[in-house]
Amino acid sequence: MLTVSGIAGLPEIHEGDDLAALVLERASLSDGDIVVVTSKIVSKAEGRLVAAADREAAIRDETVRVVAERGPVRIVENRLGIVAAAAGVDASNVPEGHVLLLPQDPDASARRLAEALRRVARVGVLVSDTLGRAWRLGQVDVAIGAAGVRLFERPDRDADGRPLAVTMPCVADELCSAAELVKPKDGHVPVAVVRGRADLVGDLELPGARSIVRSPDEDLFRTGG
Repeated sequence: MLTVSGIAGLPEIHEGDDLAALVLERASLSDGDIVVVTSKIVSKAEGRLVAAADREAAIRDETVRVVAERGPVRIVENRLGIVAAAAGVDASNVPEGHVLLLPQDPDASARRLAEALRRVARVGVLVSDTLGRAWRLGQVDVAIGAAGVRLFERPDRDADGRPLAVTMPCVADELCSAAELVKPKDGHVPVAVVRGRADLVGDLELPGARSIVRSPDEDLFRTGG
């Protein structure tokens, strides 16, 4: 049975805080658990809070390619290869005159956290962030960092035994979206534990979430062709 539980009671995170220790103080982890951590607290712990009188300037600094633009709204590709509004620059729940940037390397952040947590239990770690979706309203949480988690499932056949050639669910994104249900934006619950998918937990050398980003040569939307 799959269960998703939020970890409440974490304090406001500041640069240098030990996220693994804070999680372990409040959660009893078991082998096979997957810990989903909101990127915001990872960024805060890693000192990614920067003074920025002009948020737009911070967005420009993080942008490598403008994908679409209409009035003040810009969808851009940031330095991590993530296509998102505002390049992932966050001005919510931060001091006035500051913005929060995404972690420098979310996969490395996930690995450091997983290494620390694995002193207690063999867990996987996902770092999540909220993104919109083309052609669909609303946003969902997806994986931008991963360590020790198999990101995809590749079923061979459907329920009737027919071969499946293309189907490849991104379970990392699905787990992050499930975790979001117990991590409300106003609930001060930035970490969740998913239990019941131990089959997805593996070696720390598994590919990170950067591998989810579609390569330019496979991106039909980039050219419109």
